[in-house]
Amino acid sequence: MKAHRHLAAPTGKAALLLAALLVAAACLLPGAARAQAITLSYANFPPAPTFPCIQMERWAEEVRARTQGKVEVQTYPGSTLLSAKNMWSGVIQGQADIGCISLGYQPGVFPMMSVFEQPLGFSSATSASQALWEFYAARKPEEFARVKVLTLFASAPSNIMCKVPVTSLDQLKGMELRASGGASQVLEILGATPVSMPASETPEALQKGLIKGVLSSFDWLKDFNFAEHLKYQTVTNFVVYPFAVIMNLDKWNALPADVQAVLDGLSAEQAEWTGKYLDAHVQESLDWSREKYGIEIVELPEGELAKAEAALAVMLDDWKAQAAAKGVPADEVLAEAKALRQKYDK
Repeated sequence: MKAHRHLAAPTGKAALLLAALLVAAACLLPGAARAQAITLSYANFPPAPTFPCIQMERWAEEVRARTQGKVEVQTYPGSTLLSAKNMWSGVIQGQADIGCISLGYQPGVFPMMSVFEQPLGFSSATSASQALWEFYAARKPEEFARVKVLTLFASAPSNIMCKVPVTSLDQLKGMELRASGGASQVLEILGATPVSMPASETPEALQKGLIKGVLSSFDWLKDFNFAEHLKYQTVTNFVVYPFAVIMNLDKWNALPADVQAVLDGLSAEQAEWTGKYLDAHVQESLDWSREKYGIEIVELPEGELAKAEAALAVMLDDWKAQAAAKGVPADEVLAEAKALRQKYDK
């Protein structure tokens, strides 16, 4: 019988060459490429067609493109992963890598940034969103220390949509209007009766005469078909609702430096993009409502706007007292927020 010959294992330079070839071959395999990909979960609470989720999808696409497919973002709109009220804690605990929060749903958590929930008079979502980001980027408030902030943006300004034209503050006395958050406070101070209810239930309440109108942004005229019931739109620009996109800090710290640079590079751009998208959508909603239902834009006289501003100063005073109690330099912060409004509203 012939003896089997055993091949000797390569040694020295041959061994090193073989190892290098094996590593190179492994890197070319599709499975290896997939193993290197980064997948991030992104939770949001409103329905998919709304602007916070539309900006989320745009951001995910930009991240994928700018990292050349290295980062895939799985999006979860409509509270399918986390709801509005547990978004903040859920991201901190790692239930989602990224989440979109409405600051108003976390009372007391953001003593400094909540200045943007006050009646500052922003006239557009773009100016409010740009001001929000510049303010945050300059100050980096300690209240966000447990997360990485990826961007901030704001809703469009709140205006009165009503069954009757509102041209004076006296008309608001006792009037039932649907509102939430800061808008509810505004109505209370001005003598109206704020009624809290989900937006989806509002058309039926309008039809039954339970409320006379709504204090919210004009995109709702089309999105919820409010224009069918509310012919008169009074421009007031009382309050906006600030949002923040946050990331789990451990997840952020684990990202490669080049990926972190891409996400940081998107922050200011995403704030501006979201504001411009929403302002265009508001205009589209107004044009659609005009064409389909013949809505009318009502101007509140300058004197009435001045009266409203004077009356609503109490909200700013209350905010300053609460913020100062938590160590915020309230006068300085409020002055800066107002200056940013003037800067970007121009």
